Amino acid sequence: MNNLQNQKCVPCETYVPPLLEDKENELLKELNNWTINKDEPFHKLTKNYELKDFNEAISFINKIAQLAETEGHHPDIFISYNKVTITLFTHFIKGLHENDFILAAKIDHI
Repeated sequence: MNNLQNQKCVPCETYVPPLLEDKENELLKELNNWTINKDEPFHKLTKNYELKDFNEAISFINKIAQLAETEGHHPDIFISYNKVTITLFTHFIKGLHENDFILAAKIDHI
């Protein structure tokens, strides 16, 4: 197994095709309770978090924002009081890239 948490996101400067479903499923095994949403026009990685309260949720989001800036890869974030939903996909390729799984592993480490 690759240790996703120790890898660095690599900018997609040229088009590469989205990951094949077999590779997505292989990388998904390295994550904790993330799911692949296949109902959209393209695959997305999603996870829901429930935190103690609104302040804890905002603190969590701020840590994710710092991480995203460091990695140069930015998730979609939705908050509803103490619930945070993170959605990852690579906009440029309209699908999942290894970067999405790397960032997911690092978010879980927060």
